[in-house]
Amino acid sequence: MGTAAFIQDEAEFDSLLTSESILVVDCTATWCGPCKVIAPLIDRLADEYADRAKVFKLDLDANKPVAKRFGIKSIPAVMFFKDGELAETIVGAKPYDDFQAMLERQL
Repeated sequence: MGTAAFIQDEAEFDSLLTSESILVVDCTATWCGPCKVIAPLIDRLADEYADRAKVFKLDLDANKPVAKRFGIKSIPAVMFFKDGELAETIVGAKPYDDFQAMLERQL
């Protein structure tokens, strides 16, 4: 099973926004309990949709400008982008079906 890779910095994030038509970004932090709960769900999403969408994780402690830019105030926050534009955001630990349904709406 694949795992969602971490975006290293804002430059990589911006590059992905322009190069990927469907992008899912899990905003997380190492100290966040609910983030650890959804981590395997995000990895599963990355695995199951590898051919149709790019799924990444973003450590907000290391990327505060991205959090500020998108108004992320609580985590986990999973952002769904379509053609470089933020389409929707799910905040909090949710079941896999919620993430899958949101991604399906973007495809």
